[in-house]
Amino acid sequence: MHDSLEAWVEQFAELSDEARASAELQEWLDVQSRFHDYSYRNTLLIKHQCPEATKVAGYNTWQNEFDRHVSKGESAIWIWAPIIAKRCPRCGNSQSYHTNSDCAYEETPPEEWEKGLVGFKPVPVFDVSQTEGEPLPELDTAAHGAGDELLDALLEAGLELGVRVNIVPPEEWSHGSAAGVCTERSTYDCSLLVEVRDDDNAAQVASVLAHEYAHSLLHFDIDGADEREKREVEAESTAYVVSSQYFGLDASRSALYAAAWDGEPAETIQERLERIVATGREIIGAVETEV
Repeated sequence: MHDSLEAWVEQFAELSDEARASAELQEWLDVQSRFHDYSYRNTLLIKHQCPEATKVAGYNTWQNEFDRHVSKGESAIWIWAPIIAKRCPRCGNSQSYHTNSDCAYEETPPEEWEKGLVGFKPVPVFDVSQTEGEPLPELDTAAHGAGDELLDALLEAGLELGVRVNIVPPEEWSHGSAAGVCTERSTYDCSLLVEVRDDDNAAQVASVLAHEYAHSLLHFDIDGADEREKREVEAESTAYVVSSQYFGLDASRSALYAAAWDGEPAETIQERLERIVATGREIIGAVETEV
């Protein structure tokens, strides 16, 4: 099985390269690039006010960039925006505040001060669910096929893999656009909790569960934003060989997911081939005992 897994991972690397060059992905990436990356503090503010938020932008941005408008009666989500102005080199205040402060700096006239952060102001933004207009392009990465048997076996395999699993109804889902998450470690038995959003498509739920199993086995205790893209490619590669190649589902669209996360997905897959193969083998072994 080891040789087959390696060949399947390499096949997924080729699919990911093809997906990276596709017009479908480029259109989707172009739209995503127009959304602002919010700070951690603002992300918390957004999630507190609108837990289901997925894509957030200002009133004018929705109109000018996306040809959408905010629906009547919607309440704004309030975040903090930086105020950039010329500031005193010594005290860091803008000219108006510097004039009323105790700072006596006079070496450089105010008109020659450099611009910098002098404070924050509240600004309103809105989630895509609060807007109407031209639809945003969607990236279809769903798996297809007869996934009921595999899903049941994956759920049963959780205990052997040291993972607790919750399949959450869509109306109770609180993790935005994510289809699955690996959220916490039990203080009782050190097992990890994986949550997956339920779907009528059992093949997709099974594929997402395999993806989250890979995260739980490979990434839960790893931090660092620089690693995030590579971790997603690693997990999706594992899910592909488990759900698509070994158990016969059609998960070829997951190559789009990998390419969306990493500009060079094939390179990442080759770098981490042995980790992907080993993790895929571990999940398959646990599932085979249940099938």
